[in-house]
Amino acid sequence: MPEFLNPVMRKWLAVALAVIVADHLTKFWVSSALDYQEAVPVLPFFSLVLVYNTGAAFSFLADAGGWQRWFFIVVGIVATVVIVHLLKRNARDPRLALALALVLGGALGNVIDRVVLGHVVDFLYFHYRGLAWPAFNVADSAITVGAALLIWDSLRGKHVSTGKP
Repeated sequence: MPEFLNPVMRKWLAVALAVIVADHLTKFWVSSALDYQEAVPVLPFFSLVLVYNTGAAFSFLADAGGWQRWFFIVVGIVATVVIVHLLKRNARDPRLALALALVLGGALGNVIDRVVLGHVVDFLYFHYRGLAWPAFNVADSAITVGAALLIWDSLRGKHVSTGKP
């Protein structure tokens, strides 16, 4: 059986798929329930708001004129290839594999938005007394948690195996 199809690898790919499904189900729900830029307060510091991001994190390059869509799609595809390679090499290290699977699912969730919609749907909005964090989504959350786990793993002295001696 090819390494890509072994049960351990399938488990981590299932985690990535679960992130993609959760991301797109929530984006579909919010897109169906809210009008563009409509905000619904949930808690004093948290609202649901439907916004579209044509840029990257914190709307980086959002007003770049359109080329950024394809740039971020290519970056997402390259990241996917690299992450799948790293995941195959590290599938038996649970914390590292979970981190990679979360980043993979989040990256693909946002790439799918860019390909299909031309932008990423964001809707989770935290704010307090005039201070606000830019709206984000489930895919962004998975990427952030995965990146934090990767940093934690690296601080513990573990290194991602690239397969090279």
